[in-house]
Amino acid sequence: MAKVFDHGGGVRSLRVPIPDNPLGHTLVYVVDTDRGPVLVDTGWDDPASWDALVAGLTACGTSVAALHGVVITHHHPDHHGLSARVREASGAWVAMHAADASIVRRTRETRPERWYTYMAEKLAAAGAPDAHLAPLRTARRRTLPGLSPALPDREIVPGELLGLPGRRLRAIWTPGHTPGHVCLHLEEDHPAGLPGRGRLFSGDHVLPGITPHIGLYEDPDDATVTDPLGDYLDSLERVGRLAPAEILPAHQHAFTDAPSRVRELLAHHEDRLTGLLALLASPLTPWQLAERMDWNRPWDQIPYGSRNIAVSEAEAHLRRLVKLGRAEAVTGSDPVTYAAV
Repeated sequence: MAKVFDHGGGVRSLRVPIPDNPLGHTLVYVVDTDRGPVLVDTGWDDPASWDALVAGLTACGTSVAALHGVVITHHHPDHHGLSARVREASGAWVAMHAADASIVRRTRETRPERWYTYMAEKLAAAGAPDAHLAPLRTARRRTLPGLSPALPDREIVPGELLGLPGRRLRAIWTPGHTPGHVCLHLEEDHPAGLPGRGRLFSGDHVLPGITPHIGLYEDPDDATVTDPLGDYLDSLERVGRLAPAEILPAHQHAFTDAPSRVRELLAHHEDRLTGLLALLASPLTPWQLAERMDWNRPWDQIPYGSRNIAVSEAEAHLRRLVKLGRAEAVTGSDPVTYAAV
């Protein structure tokens, strides 16, 4: 039976499964408008996920064919994966922030071999051992998932209201988890009368019980030194000041008291940065730092692909420490090591 929850005020959520992922599912939101339902995210591109989306819409008294539009919080496949299929079945428009739309375009245009080469070079520079690099250097003919995501046909402009007839949904740019991540502020009184400023579809930016992955933004053709963790922390503070009555996240469950959750997340990252400085009492490569960081399981139990994500997160924290003047690269080290200042 389809898992549907009615949040009131013409907003419902559907649980769309993510295959082989501990998160379990994406919460896809169905927002009623005067022109038909609009989705906030779509879920993973998988037959079981599609079936769950179709069944959920049926349980809501509507259908994929009746959809008016799709608003994507960010480009990751558990959010954007089914967008092309939804658009094909309904004619609905698909909207995304320009920064993430650029990533989608680049992903579609870049050959898999280029991604493998880029990732191997990047991980080698981070100090990854040869045994970890070998699969990337030899897997030239394999197909990476998610290489043909849908190109959006509308741009989400930060600060502007989206064109949802009969609703007031304003885009808030919240980079960090991705460069173009957006939260969506429903500027309407809470249907249950909760105090605060409307409701916020938070995507992966603010979740009730977990912290989103913050890693380096991957672009084989861009050498810009970004600071995604700094972007994320700044974005968190904006959401805290907004003080919505309720957060409607893309995973787990809806919750209230956004400022309190924001304070918890800010404190978590400050504690983590402080802990990393202790590890950097002796110079470490990003790979060595990732091996020593606290994860949800021991390093030797972390799967291959998740190790790549962990190293990216370690690098994002190193970028932040360097920008704050609390750590620096050791001159002449190869691969580069970092030490606390």
